Amino acid sequence: MSSTDDESPLRGVAQSAEATATYLTDIQHVLMNIGRQLETLQHETRVHLRGTHVEGDRWKEAHLRALPVEAAMKKTLRDLKKAVDDLERVTFKRRAHQEKVNALPAIRKEKQLVKARKKNPTQIQAALQNSSESTQRVSAATGMGYGNPTSIHDMKRKSA
Repeated sequence: MSSTDDESPLRGVAQSAEATATYLTDIQHVLMNIGRQLETLQHETRVHLRGTHVEGDRWKEAHLRALPVEAAMKKTLRDLKKAVDDLERVTFKRRAHQEKVNALPAIRKEKQLVKARKKNPTQIQAALQNSSESTQRVSAATGMGYGNPTSIHDMKRKSA
C-alpha cells in the first residue's frame, strides 16, 4: 500500500465539518487517556527516583538526580494538554469556516444588489423622495416634529 491509499479515508473526513469534529474528538479522547496514564507514570517515576539512594549519597542527592527526569515528564504532559486544547480549537475553527462558506453566497448576492443600486440610483432616489414626502405630510398634519424651531433664538419668549 502506498501513502495515498492510507490517507484516502481522511479525505472524506476533511471534506465534512461534522466528520472532522467527530474524528478530532476521538483523537482528543485518546490523548486524554494517554495523558492520564502519563500522569500516573510521572508520579510512580518520581517516587521511585527520589527513593533510589546510592551508598555514599548526601541528603537530597537522589532528589537532585530526579529533577531532570521530572522536568521532562512535566514538559511532556504540558505539551500533551496543549495538543488536546489545540484539537478543540481546530474543531471550532473548522465549524466556523464551514458556516462562513455556507453564508458566502448570500453575502455575495447582497453585494451584487448593493452594486446594482449604486449603478441605478434614480430608482432609489425616487423611492426615498416618495417616503420623505409622506413623512413630511404626517409631521405637518400632527403639528409636531423636529423641524419647528431650529435654534433657541427662533423661539418666542413666553416669560420675561
